[in-house]
Amino acid sequence: MKRINIKFFQLLIVFFAVLFFSTQLNAQIETEGKRNRVPVKAKFYQDFLNFNSGNPDETRVDVFIQVPYTEILFIKSDAGFSASYTVTLSVFDESKEKIIVEKIWTEKVDAIDFDQTISKNNYNLSLRNFYLKPGKYFIRSSVEDKESKKTYASENIFVVRDLRTKPSISDIMLISKQTSTEKTNKILPNISRNIASLRDGIPLFFEIYSDSARSVKINYRILDQEQKEVFRKDTVQYLDTGKTQIFHTISGLELGLGTYLINVYLDNDELNPASSVSKHFVSRWIGVPSVINDLDKAIDQLIYIASGDEISKIKDAETQVDKVKEYMEFWKKKDPTPGTEENEIFDEYYRRIAYANESFSHYIDGWRTDRGMVFIILGAPNNVDRHPFDYDSKPYEVWEYYELNKEFVFVDETGFGDYRLITPLYGDFYRFR
Repeated sequence: MKRINIKFFQLLIVFFAVLFFSTQLNAQIETEGKRNRVPVKAKFYQDFLNFNSGNPDETRVDVFIQVPYTEILFIKSDAGFSASYTVTLSVFDESKEKIIVEKIWTEKVDAIDFDQTISKNNYNLSLRNFYLKPGKYFIRSSVEDKESKKTYASENIFVVRDLRTKPSISDIMLISKQTSTEKTNKILPNISRNIASLRDGIPLFFEIYSDSARSVKINYRILDQEQKEVFRKDTVQYLDTGKTQIFHTISGLELGLGTYLINVYLDNDELNPASSVSKHFVSRWIGVPSVINDLDKAIDQLIYIASGDEISKIKDAETQVDKVKEYMEFWKKKDPTPGTEENEIFDEYYRRIAYANESFSHYIDGWRTDRGMVFIILGAPNNVDRHPFDYDSKPYEVWEYYELNKEFVFVDETGFGDYRLITPLYGDFYRFR
């Protein structure tokens, strides 16, 4: 492609939203250290929980790995369909230089029919235990699909808590399902921490460790993203000497979309820092893509698919309940397969927005930028021709869409990743596809 003259760019510049982002379009989404990072789609979920090990020098760390069926490749077998994947958990010291322990295992998953393999509600869950001295560790988790050979990885700094001081409290486990009998109490943990329905409350489990029989007050608090308390409840609990298991359901909640924090702490004359614990969870609405955490922002983001009148109708709803109803009705009308549980357009639209925010955000959100706008409306380009270091022109990118016979040129006028669109995007192209 011929080098582009800067004066030519200056004559053709069209005023759109601006964005800085210093990496390439195809850069890895899971970038460590970004604020308010929202993954486009979780490849697997994990949770790390501290429990008393019985050994005063070590804490038991339970590591749960949950892999959705939709993220592994199933092949036809005599009994139906089967898939397998390998999980690797590596625990390093805080400096990441010394490996402390590593566990590797393979999970095999069987499904009776094809519908089970593509259901977003199906997943495989595995658990491994580590016995570690209190301190800060670097944990790397990876999942490799045996058939597709795709590998997904996650890196986390995790604090192994010292539970020797009494009374002390373990980490909180959110419960997805609980089955109780006279002799057993089986629980299925909620590893994703997504709470899609508050009708049955938020069930949770934790343990309290005491060196004597006593009564304590347990304080439950829930805070929203602005650290505003939205729930408060206190209960009195009798503790046995040793371990007391607590099953508690937080009910009577009315929460919006977003991330919340559960705080649980013990209140008695011997209160100390070891007797409190917290857990983040995400409040979801059934039928709403998991990347949506703020309804008002999600409504603003309809600009590329809805008319001004449609957006105003949703925003002008008298109550929050009415606003949700109007918003869901808008997407219901666009569902290409109304007879199924999936709304493909709904999911895809906000998947693109999440990717734009991951890839193009700087001083404004990625979905408001020129590259974000084009990505959301037209999807990923067939080819991206980048020119970041041409000596006689400013950095620019050319996005090519073969099936549309269109290309879009973005120029970084400032040299700081501030790419602006100079190719008109109007008419039929200015709507989500």
